[in-house]
Amino acid sequence: MPHHRKHPKAIYEGRWIFFFLGISWLLALAFLPLLALPFGLLIIFSCYFFRDPERIPPTDPTLIVAPADGTITAIDEVNGVEGDLYLTQRMKRISIFLSVFDVHVNRSPIAGELIHSEPRGGLYLDARKPESSLLNESRLWIIQGEKITVGVKQITGAIARRIVPWAHVGDQLDRGERFGMIRFGSRTELYLPLETEILVQVGTKVEGGSTAVAVFNKQG
Repeated sequence: MPHHRKHPKAIYEGRWIFFFLGISWLLALAFLPLLALPFGLLIIFSCYFFRDPERIPPTDPTLIVAPADGTITAIDEVNGVEGDLYLTQRMKRISIFLSVFDVHVNRSPIAGELIHSEPRGGLYLDARKPESSLLNESRLWIIQGEKITVGVKQITGAIARRIVPWAHVGDQLDRGERFGMIRFGSRTELYLPLETEILVQVGTKVEGGSTAVAVFNKQG
């Protein structure tokens, strides 16, 4: 199993939320006991949301894993990534919608070098809408492997308002290694070369870092 470098814990990204909820819970206990239960439930849900389980990629190195937990909402072909100068060729795209109940840590779909990471400002439309890919705030990551180069696009949603990068350009990422997260409901897109074979379909539930979504170099 590859060794994954330690990144900031996902729970750390929610520190201000926990601080606010904790203070509110204590004040409610002191002055408005009926509100203590709702605040306590919000603290429990926040712990659940910021969870960061360990994931084990499949042993077959030709398999490309999902970069995020969630549900596959679209599989199509696009002429590169809008506004990007690196991925300009026609590619396959897998879109994953993350509800507030999904793990929001993003992971590298292949082993390789992180050669590009660029944020882009935008709106905060519902991440389930296709136009959110073009209009919402996002960050594009490009990972160059031994045989293929892939792109991962983190897209904010109506509730998610912050993309948190943990990796830096020049880092060597293992397949399934954490590189960042999006806070609350959002969308993650995976861009793949046309020669890859897609293994999932619309409606498939996937787990980031462990579910195989495509395969390359199938003939070895």
